[in-house]
Amino acid sequence: MSEKSGARLSVFKTYKLFVGGKFPRSESGRVYQVTDSQGGWLANAPLSSRKDARDAVVAARKAFPGWSGATAYNRGQVLYRVAEMLTGRREQFADEVAAAEGLDREAALAAVDAAIGRWVWYAGWSDKIAQVAGGANPVAGPFFNLSVPEPTGVVAVLAPQDSSLLGLVSVLAPVVVSGNTAVVITSERAPLPALSLAEVLATSDVPGGVVNILSGRTAELGAPLAAHQDVNAIDLTGAAGDAALATELETAAAGNLKRVRRPATAEDWSADPGTGRLLSFVETKTVWHPIGI
Repeated sequence: MSEKSGARLSVFKTYKLFVGGKFPRSESGRVYQVTDSQGGWLANAPLSSRKDARDAVVAARKAFPGWSGATAYNRGQVLYRVAEMLTGRREQFADEVAAAEGLDREAALAAVDAAIGRWVWYAGWSDKIAQVAGGANPVAGPFFNLSVPEPTGVVAVLAPQDSSLLGLVSVLAPVVVSGNTAVVITSERAPLPALSLAEVLATSDVPGGVVNILSGRTAELGAPLAAHQDVNAIDLTGAAGDAALATELETAAAGNLKRVRRPATAEDWSADPGTGRLLSFVETKTVWHPIGI
């Protein structure tokens, strides 16, 4: 088509992984077809390999000291910036969520707005976690005894299969707000909103490696992450519909005593999230200090 005709060629989006703040293709070169709720083709998504999962863990570990060492206020400001950027791309995400979940336009916009609100809600917790999960303990003796929550480390997150954006935000935000870094496996069926979220994270002051996003087969990627000795915790939400897989991953996670969060039932992502997830991935450090010294 010529420019004078007023038409232009369609430019198809190439979705990529998000590892260490960069957008690589899968090292395997594989892709898989992503379809809408009616079976229509939407895009080809990267089919991540075990090597991609290992690379993501390396990136998450490298980013952990800087992110966990940042002030709670700074982390909150960075995460709030993500919500601002999501708001600016509200229409795009509504289109992707509608296609992924078979929602009408109004419902898709509501889901995106809920995801933005959920992100803001967790961002606000960054400098309040210590007050809720820590404090001064009464002890017999001339000592100050303080309990302080600290991030667990690198957390593998299996995103929910049924909620491509709101559910994703609901499992990712509580992991990173406390100072953990994350390796996320997207919804296998509907990965596109998560891969687009990576673009938002990359332009929102989130340091490279804090969040790493992989698309592909949940079982294929979950196994090496559950067994990885440098992963400190794993959220099995994305395996909730497969009891055998969840049990297999839970067993593999015991190798280095990972924290494991395995939901017992299907979750209502529109409900008040509470602080359960937030506190699932922090450790409590107790400090003793003599009074008067």
